[in-house]
Amino acid sequence: MANFRNPDHSRPALGSWLAIFAIVFAWSAINPVDRFTWWLEVLPALLGLAALAFFYPRFRFTSLTAWLILAHCVILIVGGHYTYAEVPLGDWLAELMNSERNNYDKLGHLAQGFVPALIARELFIRLDIVPRAGWRGFLAVCVALAISAFYELIEWWAALLSGEGAEAFLGMQGYTWDTQSDMAWALGGAIAALALLGRLQDRQVDALRIR
Repeated sequence: MANFRNPDHSRPALGSWLAIFAIVFAWSAINPVDRFTWWLEVLPALLGLAALAFFYPRFRFTSLTAWLILAHCVILIVGGHYTYAEVPLGDWLAELMNSERNNYDKLGHLAQGFVPALIARELFIRLDIVPRAGWRGFLAVCVALAISAFYELIEWWAALLSGEGAEAFLGMQGYTWDTQSDMAWALGGAIAALALLGRLQDRQVDALRIR
């Protein structure tokens, strides 16, 4: 396995990451539109934080990946506060684009592909799981799309268990092809992430390699 050192995350940088997460989370928890939906939406962010904390002594992501994980958490937490169909940013964009649908949820699904693809790619490189670059990119996209598909299954299960209570969590807003559209946005996000940030991630990973 390739020999890497953990990135030297300074205390100010780590403190900023945690402070932003804590502030946004605390704000989101105050009088959300629907408390049940809030829990469903913020749970992935809380699980992500717990996983990062558990593995932090042994494995730390590059700064690029770490800050993108935070951005994804913020998107989830903000969506949880308002519910995805009522986020003001989505309303503003809908008005700007003369659309009747709040598409903030599509930003969430774009991030659902964008960020996991880079997480998977970094793990493939640093843990020496997939040595060839071409296969690494292909499998990173596959992982992101699999996560997106599994999330759609979770939404389905939530709907079956809670009935109408999951309507805000599903965020379909009457769109018949919402599930397929969500996965398409995740797929596009994964491909865009590798195309736009693959080289930057390579440089940051290379900086961790012990020569």
